Amino acid sequence: MFDSLDETMKHDEEEQSTPRERWMKYILTLVIAVVVVGGLLTVIRMVE
Repeated sequence: MFDSLDETMKHDEEEQSTPRERWMKYILTLVIAVVVVGGLLTVIRMVE
């Protein structure tokens, strides 16, 4: 009878974004993660 919040959010996201937009979001998240991890590793090496 009632949809869970997770199901509702997934349904809303599918309606609002195209596959290309979803891929761009995943790629941007990956790039940001790599930059953050790379920055942390660089700082650690500089401190040593």
